[in-house]
Amino acid sequence: MSVKKINIKDISEASGLSVSTISRVLNGKAKQYRISKKTQEKVLKIVEELKYVPNQVAVNLKRGNTRTIALIVPSLNNPFFANIASVVSLELRKLDYTTLISDSNENLEMEKEEINQLVARNVDGILISPSSQETEHIDWVVEQNIPLVCYDRFFSKKHIPYVASDNYAGAYEGTKYLIENGHKRIACIQGSLLSTPNEFRKKGFEAMAKESGLKDYMITGSEFSVRNGYTETLLMLQAHNKPTAIFSFSNNIALGCIKALKEFNLRVPEDISLITFDDHPYLEYLSTPLTCIAQPVEEICAIAIRHLFDLINKREIIYQKVQLKPHIIHRKSVRNIAFHE
Repeated sequence: MSVKKINIKDISEASGLSVSTISRVLNGKAKQYRISKKTQEKVLKIVEELKYVPNQVAVNLKRGNTRTIALIVPSLNNPFFANIASVVSLELRKLDYTTLISDSNENLEMEKEEINQLVARNVDGILISPSSQETEHIDWVVEQNIPLVCYDRFFSKKHIPYVASDNYAGAYEGTKYLIENGHKRIACIQGSLLSTPNEFRKKGFEAMAKESGLKDYMITGSEFSVRNGYTETLLMLQAHNKPTAIFSFSNNIALGCIKALKEFNLRVPEDISLITFDDHPYLEYLSTPLTCIAQPVEEICAIAIRHLFDLINKREIIYQKVQLKPHIIHRKSVRNIAFHE
């Protein structure tokens, strides 16, 4: 059985007042039009009795905005982006904005389609972690004067505001930590080759390896996925000269590593050490808590939102390109083998 949706005309009929009077009271313009307190109280009482809910779309169209922000993530299966989505949604709710979350599934064509649909919904702004370095569809959004800010992933050669971690520094410090613990045979399992975080993490890893004179290292992999971590670990464990440590570029990759190591009956860190990029609460509750390079997620979200609202309100963004320092959380997955080899 369908329930009739109450509208302003119903309130007008129930109160004996004109539609314009009802509208002015509900829109907070009673004082402007000299509507008496008694009339206001009468309208509000009937509104409560009839359980009237305003059509928010119509209200927002009158205001000239929809009070919705689009958040495009590369993959909600990645705990890092799931965390981003949770933090952004909570912060925007505090500002009385709704978040439309869209998952591009690391697919450029899907990302383009999602952007078209979100623009058609008249979103007030877009926060995006792009799935590739192609920019034509992003340039089109900017040309439409739709506020857009990148987070985590960005376009280094474009004048598009972004907020990200200093992935180079994070990978550099993580590699340095492994080397300081005596590891000379290190395997790095990277993520998506088209993403800027992966590009800079790889550069940071290589820079520290070369600076330390490390020769016996390898870089492999191509996705921020459990499957990638699992497959690449299985392959490297077939080698005669196995690595003593693995640096995974995401916690999804690390989970795949752990699965493969268990199948080979190898223990972390007794048989092989493991360090990962990105923190997550579950890392602390694994049988061996994982040492990780933690990104400042809340700060990334806060600054990205601030940048977006600067664009929405046509304010100048002084610091358009922001990179924040990640930090190492020391747990129990890295063994010091300096005196054991």
